[in-house]
Amino acid sequence: MSRPSQARPLRADAQRNRAKILAAAERVFAEGGPDASTGEVARRAGVAAGTVFRHFPTKADLLQALMKDLLEQVTADAAELATTGDPATGLFEFVDRLVRRTAANRTVVGLLAVPLSGPITSLAEVVGRLLTRAQEAGAVRPEVRRDEVMALLESTCQGALSGNWTDDLRDRTLAVVFRGLRAE
Repeated sequence: MSRPSQARPLRADAQRNRAKILAAAERVFAEGGPDASTGEVARRAGVAAGTVFRHFPTKADLLQALMKDLLEQVTADAAELATTGDPATGLFEFVDRLVRRTAANRTVVGLLAVPLSGPITSLAEVVGRLLTRAQEAGAVRPEVRRDEVMALLESTCQGALSGNWTDDLRDRTLAVVFRGLRAE
């Protein structure tokens, strides 16, 4: 049985409620992780709990929608850098932004592992464009592969979740990673 939100376009008020729910969920889950309360999401969104469950029948559905939404935001950021950013610095800037965002929002790291093959593929393609542009600009070693950059993204984002992660540690860690990527 298909869900109403997938069967036909949402009414304007339903679209607004869905957007409010996702915005609230981003804040609530950033603060409390995946165990945070769906009731708190409803409260912060200013909607009834039933409204949350009409859009997202289970907490897993809400988390998956949130991760998909966040992944689309991250991919859009990478695409903008791939289109308008400096080819020599765009990849490094994207990695830095994503790691900072992960530290601020604990759900983002799940983006790289959540089973959303379309959005993950889109992110990997954009990261590949950033990598290619950086390599063509002579900023990144030619033997570096996209899957290696994706693994570095996942690792550094996981590090950003560490209780020991400070701004100084983040900066030093990224400096090591970037030295390893840079062309001689």
